Amino acid sequence: MPETVVSKDGTTIAYEKSGTGPALVLVDGALCSREMGPGRDLAKELADRYTVYVYDRRGRGDSGDTQPYAVHREIEDLEAVMAASGEVPYVAGQSSGAALALEAAASGIPMKKLASYEAPYIGFAPVKGAVPDHTAILEKYLSDGNVGGAVGHFMVKMVGAPAFVPVMMRLMPKVWNGLKANGMTLPNDSRVMDGFTAPTTRLATITVPTLVMGGSKGKANMKAAVQAVADAVPGSIHETLEGQTHQVRATALAPALAAFFV
Repeated sequence: MPETVVSKDGTTIAYEKSGTGPALVLVDGALCSREMGPGRDLAKELADRYTVYVYDRRGRGDSGDTQPYAVHREIEDLEAVMAASGEVPYVAGQSSGAALALEAAASGIPMKKLASYEAPYIGFAPVKGAVPDHTAILEKYLSDGNVGGAVGHFMVKMVGAPAFVPVMMRLMPKVWNGLKANGMTLPNDSRVMDGFTAPTTRLATITVPTLVMGGSKGKANMKAAVQAVADAVPGSIHETLEGQTHQVRATALAPALAAFFV
């Protein structure tokens, strides 16, 4: 059974910890949870030197989902997990989890150091003269009971995966059901990303020592997003992990984190 902590609005947030050493909190991205995501693999790579906290973001896994959703509530969830460590921890986020961690730092929550990997401030091209309202589109799929449609839209229209990817995923029931289980929270990630444009004014207020990372095999728009974050956060360190894509390997990410979190 996971341990739990209660966020400021009364939401129960589930987490697990492993390892020994200074506290490190990992923040997952969209469609991820403790059971399905990179957190546990990364924790295994880091547990020999840190006490690593992996948690279910609200609405996922064993965590609650108090309504209405608001980004500041997700920031409070992260703050609650950080407080459960009993110290000012290191924080590392991936994808929309990186954006959430950056927003938390910008809001003034104390962190020892912060690392982000590919916060996807990639922007979207206009369609028929207007940029699609992806949050509204996702919510329409969900209100119609079509969670699979929301997952497919996210993968293809937002992430840029080929159209056959969701079709292939449906052929793997365990994976597809896991994606759908977390798919109800996709509008939350879209709100965290706030238009998928780097919030440079807010990022400029961050005072936490920050490492901004991306993969060498990332698409041009993702590389530009990483550069925008690095340029905006004062004094940040920008590092490119060779051979990595958005689905960065734990064995590649862990050494970069360990070298920075000292």
